[in-house]
Amino acid sequence: MHVSCMRKQKIDTIVSAEKIYLVDTEFTIQQAIAIDKGKIVAVGTLDEINSKYESKEFLSFKDKYIFPGFIDPHCHVLSYGQTLQNPWLGDAESWEEVVDRVVNHQNENPSHWVLGRGWNHTEWKDKKFPTKELLDKHFPDKPVFLTRIDGHCAIANSVALKMAKIDSKTKINGGVIEIVNFQPTGLLIDNAKELVRAIIPEFSTQEKAQQILTAQKNCFAVGLTSITDAGLSYEDIMLYDSLLSSGELKMFISAMIEASEENINKTLAKRNSFNEKLSVHSIKMYADGALGSRGALLFEPYSDDPNTSGLQVNTKEYYTQMCSIAINNNLQVCTHCIGDKAVSIILDIYSKFLTPGNDLRWRIEHSQVVQESDFNRYGKFNIIPSVQTTHATSDMSWAEQRLGNRVKNAYAYKRLLEQNQWIPNGSDFPIEDINPIYGFYAGVFRKKMKAQQNERFQIEDALSREQAIRAMTIWAAKADFKEAVRGSLEIGKVADFVVLDTDLMEANESQIVNTKVLKTYVDGIQVFGL
Repeated sequence: MHVSCMRKQKIDTIVSAEKIYLVDTEFTIQQAIAIDKGKIVAVGTLDEINSKYESKEFLSFKDKYIFPGFIDPHCHVLSYGQTLQNPWLGDAESWEEVVDRVVNHQNENPSHWVLGRGWNHTEWKDKKFPTKELLDKHFPDKPVFLTRIDGHCAIANSVALKMAKIDSKTKINGGVIEIVNFQPTGLLIDNAKELVRAIIPEFSTQEKAQQILTAQKNCFAVGLTSITDAGLSYEDIMLYDSLLSSGELKMFISAMIEASEENINKTLAKRNSFNEKLSVHSIKMYADGALGSRGALLFEPYSDDPNTSGLQVNTKEYYTQMCSIAINNNLQVCTHCIGDKAVSIILDIYSKFLTPGNDLRWRIEHSQVVQESDFNRYGKFNIIPSVQTTHATSDMSWAEQRLGNRVKNAYAYKRLLEQNQWIPNGSDFPIEDINPIYGFYAGVFRKKMKAQQNERFQIEDALSREQAIRAMTIWAAKADFKEAVRGSLEIGKVADFVVLDTDLMEANESQIVNTKVLKTYVDGIQVFGL
């Protein structure tokens, strides 16, 4: 009698679940994946995998759903880690409530500088920008600097203004120092706020390391396994490298270099020695400010303030010079553009350097308001709109007041996707919530996750569920040139995946709102688990 016996291959792990969404080209659903040495070696039915492989560990997630590890292609991890140490001022219903939170935090955690972030005057009853009087009353001897939720505007008290040498005669390009009755009100927009930020003592390297590691823990808890930190100094990039090399930092990091010649040159000198989990090949510029603080650069004045059209934060010569440095050093360019004029200026400049059909993947971050005639220029020059769907739902209650009819061409994610047939979707945290499922929900349903009674916002520009998943996995990886390594659960790729209690592709709206991340894996190893 002839007996045929096929020896099974020994591997580290077999994983099975109700459904495993591979997010490959066909958007295949499978039952099982085989993992060895942190990489995926096979996908298929559980019978197929069991017949070929013998594993040290078997993970069965019955009635659970697996997706590739979520990727945030535009956020601020270090900045987020720092905000966790200071009072969060979001969701406050008035300026008085903001100041109360700051006072209470200072009473419990006294510090030399009083810092906080998240206030949003568009959510207050009067919708007016705050001024410094209340801060001066509570903090007559300490400097106070409270950043608006968008990061493009801040309020400083008199002590901080004096320390920064800001008075009614101070001038700043690309920024606004609000003056009323010949005195600064404390409101500082875009480059103006940097005058105060420059004198706030830097965190030590040790403090920053702890902030990054705390942020990583929170990222893993929401299923994020890979992020792009949008705009870092050389020193902060070196800190990321050090934390990855020590093994303390486990998630994949893409670091955009803050666009200055010094930053770029120092970083390029180290280009070939970075840890393999650190990607450094892009620069970050700012063309304008934010819509909420009326710093976004528009062709026509704001509908709710005819005295301003926003701010261009740097000269065209600067943008052109940085693009020239980038093209000569094979660097990707990523530029923050919120207003339609900012988008148009950067499209003009990019088009001088890019040829149709290029694969340089230069990006316009946010691409929030786009004039009609500019949409097709994204596709013509393969320029990538890097968006944040939660910006639409955060701004929906007041965007039309700011923009009037222009709002039709704002937050137009479906039309932007159609330009290149793909689009990366991030969160811009800490400006928005860190949880990528909020971005999925906003993209598909065009509603706020926390307020379900609200109207859908410009539903004609919604993404399909499949598009929304791709935008936070494989397309987010592609925006960073990493689609061959991560972003989908295919053979040869890293075994980064997330286990959910909800099937995002089939569940109804209310189920998606209550989705829980049960476990997160990086390189096949559990980094978070309930």
